[in-house]
Amino acid sequence: MKIMHVMAGAPTGGAENIFLEDVLALADGGIEQHVVTRPNNAFRLAELARKGIGVTTARFDRFVRWPTRRRLKQAITSFAPDIIQYWMGRAGTYAVPNGPPQIGWYGGYYKRARFQRCAYHIGLTPDLVKHIVDQGVPQRQAELIHTYAEFPDVAPADRALLDTPADAPLLLALARLHWKKGLDILLKALPDVPGAYVWIAGDGPLKSDLEQQARDLGVADRVRLLGWRDDRAALLAAADVCVFPSRYEPFGTVTVDAWASRTPLVAAASAGPKAYVKDRENGMLVDIDNVQGLTDAINAVINDTALRDRIVAGGTETYRSTFTKDAFIRDSLAFYERILKETAS
Repeated sequence: MKIMHVMAGAPTGGAENIFLEDVLALADGGIEQHVVTRPNNAFRLAELARKGIGVTTARFDRFVRWPTRRRLKQAITSFAPDIIQYWMGRAGTYAVPNGPPQIGWYGGYYKRARFQRCAYHIGLTPDLVKHIVDQGVPQRQAELIHTYAEFPDVAPADRALLDTPADAPLLLALARLHWKKGLDILLKALPDVPGAYVWIAGDGPLKSDLEQQARDLGVADRVRLLGWRDDRAALLAAADVCVFPSRYEPFGTVTVDAWASRTPLVAAASAGPKAYVKDRENGMLVDIDNVQGLTDAINAVINDTALRDRIVAGGTETYRSTFTKDAFIRDSLAFYERILKETAS
């Protein structure tokens, strides 16, 4: 089985992480693959090369499309894939006519029109699958395939390097610096979480706004904006609480990352977390934009050992039942094999 992946994503981001880690997992599952992507993330390209996965780079320009179409056609001719999978909407608009079976991958509520040449579709959550079917895709051609998390045993990130006391409660947010991610709500909660420090790992347009907000709130000395990081495992190992205050989140891999790393999770009830987080069972779930609710949940996790142990155990159980690497490989291969069987008949 030969699978080609087409990804026109940003240099960094959650969906981009999912793409990379899913492709690497499929390589471990014995699948021969080739990737067509932008040359905009050296770490991602190096990881693909480390696994021996061939890469064709293309610009995926929004307006001048023919150079990318030519690069894609050349890669298809050379690699001869059995299936092509398009990751997110922009890549989907490059799906080829009269090619092998094609899949559109939805990490958000994308319009089906962006995958009009894709007969098959993957959604990350049941609600995303429903969204796909509601746009006219036959139920059998829309598949739920969860992503996964798998972290090696690593040393925690060194708090001293980030001027963070070893004994301070440490809150970690893994998020793009964007209004949707609700990081302003986390900063508003911080004054009432005694002694806590916040690490925010991500980049985006609101960096200066968040820095100013931290100064205005009088907590700038306890806030660290780390920029984009490729060492999530080490950051999670160092943290006492993983905080995920997103206003809008179709899925949210941070939930799975927290569960896989046994880090207590506090999340806002946006669509993705709300579908999987059970309050006080595998995490703490608070209303969107509720500063007091977020403050209370964080303090409860820090101060109540029994609660903390319970939600960590519940998160581990959820992770093992649904979000492991083995489950992802199994479900992906089953879907690919079914597509090949159906299209061969």
